[in-house]
Amino acid sequence: MSEETQVVNANPDEAPEPLVFTDACVAKVKELLAEEENPNMPLRVFVQGGGCQGFQYGFQFEEKPEADDQIIERDGVTFLVDSLSMQYLVGAEIDFKDDLEGSQFVIRNPNAVTSCSCGSSFSV
Repeated sequence: MSEETQVVNANPDEAPEPLVFTDACVAKVKELLAEEENPNMPLRVFVQGGGCQGFQYGFQFEEKPEADDQIIERDGVTFLVDSLSMQYLVGAEIDFKDDLEGSQFVIRNPNAVTSCSCGSSFSV
């Protein structure tokens, strides 16, 4: 790992985390990883320009972290967040829901001033 990469262990006995990954989120990522050829791949959570509100959330599996990534580990799952995305996501909760409306990752972001009805884009 580079000198700039920071590893954060999600332990409830320690200080609050910059991001919260719920049990449902971790369980879904574990399920998805079980289907992959490389079950140890980290999941990148990111923010990019676009969407109906100006920014949109994204998720993708990566082979390895980048130099500016913050690495968050929870229950054997590794999440990556680049420094630009982290400034928009700090304090957010990332969950997974499976209901009548469908299955999707859901981000409850206290930094979002507005968000679209689908929950995949926001503005600050």
